[in-house]
Amino acid sequence: MTADPARRLRLDGDPEAVEKGLATLVLTIVELLHQLMERQALRRVEDGSLSDDQIERIGSTLMALESRMAELREHFGLGPEDLNLDLGPLGPLLSYELAAVHGLDGCYHSQ
Repeated sequence: MTADPARRLRLDGDPEAVEKGLATLVLTIVELLHQLMERQALRRVEDGSLSDDQIERIGSTLMALESRMAELREHFGLGPEDLNLDLGPLGPLLSYELAAVHGLDGCYHSQ
């Protein structure tokens, strides 16, 4: 069964566009995981379930991840706002408070 040529999807074959699109997707997923880890760490700190050493290690790890993310965004020519996806009825990926912490104040769009 042959697909109708008029119905075939055309993909942008430009390697740079494909690379940037893939980088955006991967970095967005990493940013989402970073946000989730940060929120969980804050909850655990507030609950008092972490030792001072654990708090220090988590803080260092999150700061290192943030630094590396900035390097990768720069490498691929992406701004932080490029990772703040609109999730439709759920709103933006980054909450207003976390956007401010990460220097993404202009990335929050209320609906």
